[in-house]
Amino acid sequence: MQLHFYKYQGTGNDFVMIDNRTEFFPKNNNELIAHLCDRRFGIGGDGLILLENDPEADFKMVYYNSDGNQSTMCGNGGRCLVAFAKKLNVIETKAVFNAVDGLHHAAIDKDQIVSLQMIDVTAVHKQQDYTFLNTGSPHHVQLVSDLENYNVKENGAAIRYGALYGTAGSNINFVKQIDESSFALRTYERGVEDETLACGTGATAVAIAMNATGATKQTAIDIAVEGGKLRVSFTKEGDHYTNVFLIGPATFVFEGTITI
Repeated sequence: MQLHFYKYQGTGNDFVMIDNRTEFFPKNNNELIAHLCDRRFGIGGDGLILLENDPEADFKMVYYNSDGNQSTMCGNGGRCLVAFAKKLNVIETKAVFNAVDGLHHAAIDKDQIVSLQMIDVTAVHKQQDYTFLNTGSPHHVQLVSDLENYNVKENGAAIRYGALYGTAGSNINFVKQIDESSFALRTYERGVEDETLACGTGATAVAIAMNATGATKQTAIDIAVEGGKLRVSFTKEGDHYTNVFLIGPATFVFEGTITI
């Protein structure tokens, strides 16, 4: 069988995109999905995303990590899917789509900058050395010194597989403050089990965590990830964060066919 695919990236977070509106794709074949995401023997990507029809929205997002397992919300993947939907003429400049964590609103401009509304955050768990919150996916946020030389894979895996988060694990974010309104971020992603060049739900988590812990009072925060720059904005209402938006580029890379 010949599979037509598209490749997108958002600040270096890359995804295999498939138009599955006819529901032809074998969604339960985790081995195939992992193979397609393999960078040596497949197409290569941090994840695979299916665009499907949805009765109450413009489309539906079904997201798989590169290990082949369906996973929680992916912010950069969601932004890339909006750009993909525009390419397929499913939408024009605005979208409402369904994902595992509910409905998302988004907009895309002429420069392929996608603004994606994320879920509200109503619980931020602040500890002495780290913060934990869920922005559609679970995230551990921790300030570190010498972020540039920090061993993200080794230290991230130790926390991800440690006793703190049990068998479910968490994404692990290591952060350095640049100034009042900007932070640098490196992320270890579960499901990829390695550092990625960007993580959208991670950038969102970092912006909210830094505000919640008093590192910044800003409500529009720039996040420098390894693959580029993202912006996160939100409204703070007491301890709740609403109108949360993840903003950044979503870029078409190439398309092709592969035999499966």
